[in-house]
Amino acid sequence: YQRRVHGGTEKEFGIDLDDDVFRCSIILLDGKLMWPAPAPKITASQPPSKPKDVKAIKEEPVDNRWVTGTNIALGSAGLGALVVLGVVAPTNFLTSVTTFALATLVGFQVVRTVDPALHSPLMSVTNAVSGTVIIGGLELAGGGLVPHTAPQVLAALGVMFGALNIFGGFRVTTRMLDMFRRPTDPEEYNSWWIVPAVGFSALYVGLRVAGGFTDLDTMIALGASIFCIFSISGLSLQTTARSGNALGMVGVFVGTVATLAQLSSVVSPLTYVQIAVLIGVGGAAGYLIANNIEPTSLPQLVAGFHSSVGVAACLVSFASFLMESGSFSSTKIGVIQMLAIYIGSWIGGITFTGSITAWGKLQGTIPSRALMLPGRDWINGASALGTLAFFGLYIWQSEHLLPGVLLLTAGTLVACFMGWHMTDSIGGADMPVVITILNSYSGWALVADGFILSNNMLLIVGSLVGASGALLTYIMCKAMNRSLPAVIFGGYGSATGPVKEITGTHQEANVEEVAEMLTGASSVIIVPGYGLAVAQAQYAVSEMVATLRKNGIKVRFAIHPVAGRMPGQLNVLLAEASVPYDIVLEMDEINEDFPDTDVCLVIGANDTVNSSALDDPNSPIAGMPVLHVWKARQTVVLKRSMASGYAGVDNPIFFNPNTWMLFGDAKKNCVTLRDKIVGHYDSSKSGGH
Repeated sequence: YQRRVHGGTEKEFGIDLDDDVFRCSIILLDGKLMWPAPAPKITASQPPSKPKDVKAIKEEPVDNRWVTGTNIALGSAGLGALVVLGVVAPTNFLTSVTTFALATLVGFQVVRTVDPALHSPLMSVTNAVSGTVIIGGLELAGGGLVPHTAPQVLAALGVMFGALNIFGGFRVTTRMLDMFRRPTDPEEYNSWWIVPAVGFSALYVGLRVAGGFTDLDTMIALGASIFCIFSISGLSLQTTARSGNALGMVGVFVGTVATLAQLSSVVSPLTYVQIAVLIGVGGAAGYLIANNIEPTSLPQLVAGFHSSVGVAACLVSFASFLMESGSFSSTKIGVIQMLAIYIGSWIGGITFTGSITAWGKLQGTIPSRALMLPGRDWINGASALGTLAFFGLYIWQSEHLLPGVLLLTAGTLVACFMGWHMTDSIGGADMPVVITILNSYSGWALVADGFILSNNMLLIVGSLVGASGALLTYIMCKAMNRSLPAVIFGGYGSATGPVKEITGTHQEANVEEVAEMLTGASSVIIVPGYGLAVAQAQYAVSEMVATLRKNGIKVRFAIHPVAGRMPGQLNVLLAEASVPYDIVLEMDEINEDFPDTDVCLVIGANDTVNSSALDDPNSPIAGMPVLHVWKARQTVVLKRSMASGYAGVDNPIFFNPNTWMLFGDAKKNCVTLRDKIVGHYDSSKSGGH
């Protein structure tokens, strides 16, 4: 070694006393003691050279006059509109508008804080609180043991559908949040909230019914609404999510009990029996459905519950019209009620059929491909014009019962057609956006009922739900780099030039080779897609990850915002399979870690890991944020074939020299991978013995 390193000959060592390492290893040289060695010479580092003078880049000064002027113009127009509204609108309506506007702003701010991993529970809990549409049905209920008039029948059905949403929504939220619970999490006592809920409600009922304190109605509605807001804000953290769900239950319970107490002076005691039966039937149905649904079917369940809110909103609108027809002109707020009735029924109709269609696409009873009727844009335009025409005739004839009902029915039927056509014209892969849009619609339908009945709780809760759905829709569209009209009316991307040609040959790996890659790695990132959910491979993946982590390998998951068929669906599936939520990261949290990752395992994802979104400006998905899986040292993609994703774009990473394709059924391959990895470590232990 000394000869080779320091140039010694065959018979003598090469000795270099100027080499600090070699000098410190010498003890004797020719009989002379050389130890300890003198301290190594440390030469002062040269100061960094000054950069060459370069001509400063002259930046153009930013001219904010146009932006500021536009904002001032919009702000002034808004203030002017408020002044006009204050002059022409009745006081009751202005109070409702104020409540609606402030509640919407609060809703947007609260929903923005929700953890992305909890977007699925967010949708289910807003589904539950939107069941407060039951309050609209309760205010119009009557008839004793059995409803006698058409408005009472419609109101009774509204109560039943509202109860279905409340019980089903909270039950499925509880199930989802329990999936995120870790064995090490401390015990929670959220059931204790039943004490203040019952106690506060009993106090209010006593003061309202026996004491006649009607002014408490406003305060009880405010308190119940605040609890619903706290329900959403609780989802900002995993540690407070379950308590947030409990607060939502308290809010809806208090609001419902308060409404029942307010009916004491206008309905017979037998009506309460009718209401109890309706709530029992609807609540039991919702609970049973939510309690037996599989986690992979959560998107269908949410869509189905949206449809019940849409139906309830239509029922409340029709019941209100039948009860108030002929008296709209005698009250200052009559015109507002007429408008709100039509809008509530119209939004409810779109929500109902749109949700049913979305459920069918997700369930597989309706083809998931987009329906492409000839002239579909003309059909949508004609439907919109029909809606406006029927609305104008409805306002003209609203004082007359039969013409008003017929026109309201016609407008609602057009809305139902629009809900079906627009949803069926959207492909199955865009269902995350569709679900969030329908979630928002159900909230705005609730707001319309709030204006009809001048009910603050409906206004606040409806605004909260509407804002939640709208913000989630924005997040989904941003994650796909698509506009909302592009999703609703079709089309993917706006590039017109030729796409980059993809050349090369893909390379395949077998399960044994992939298992060897994983067991030989120090860090692994797994990217699940909708294919994992369809194959239900999450259990095998969870067991595989547990084995790798137990043996010292760092494993994490990377979730794209639009992975799955509902926001946060894959987070719930992984939690249900006992994957710790602290190793499941969002795209923005983990994208920079791929270059330092040994192996990236992509399971059932395609467009969300397509590099052409970044390097091909003419790609249909150009600009779409994607997970940078190709930057890992080795990337393995589990797919059935080389087929492109929903966007119809070939994926260049399949042909990269560091990418291997593992073809076949995702669940079967994941199970085999798990067994190979477990077997590898078992054989290592036995070999060690």
